[in-house]
Amino acid sequence: MFGVYITHPQVRIDPDVPVPRWGLSDLGAARAGKAARCGWAGELTRILSSDETKAMETAELLAGAIGCKVEVLEHSGENDRSATGFLVPEEFEKAANWFFAHPEESFKGWERAIDAQRRIVAAVSLVLDSHDPSQPIAFVGHGGVGTLLKCHLAGVPIARSHDQPGGGGNLFAFSLADRSLACDWEPFELWQGWQK
Repeated sequence: MFGVYITHPQVRIDPDVPVPRWGLSDLGAARAGKAARCGWAGELTRILSSDETKAMETAELLAGAIGCKVEVLEHSGENDRSATGFLVPEEFEKAANWFFAHPEESFKGWERAIDAQRRIVAAVSLVLDSHDPSQPIAFVGHGGVGTLLKCHLAGVPIARSHDQPGGGGNLFAFSLADRSLACDWEPFELWQGWQK
């Protein structure tokens, strides 16, 4: 059976609000609602999310469609970028490129990629170690740590070339039997589901 890692879709950017508290934009909420009506979402039995607003809002839309409660997954938040505060999109992209290209170094005080990867892998593994592999499960979070988790599952070095396209609202799937990557990033409202 399958697990999916889902990234929150488009957000309402507000430089005056701490990034972890940004919520979904109208477009992001609409996309998450559409994903919640997909066949694969109806197969889920468990949904876990980081406690950041945009991830929780995404998870709650998915959970509402199947009638389950969202579980908060500790230590699964986005890589800590608080040292630099808000960066305009162009500067953020440059910083993100550097973050992935130098995984064992810190970008101006950011959490290192290698540390963020260890953290997200440990958080997801702790859940999966006691989870019934016959029951589909979803983890909802963020693009950066999602990419780091994907690199781990695929057995490849950390690199931005493995990052999600389009800025959010994507998923990748993995086998619960052996935790191997089963599909690359796809827009979550377009994914056709687990191919048995």
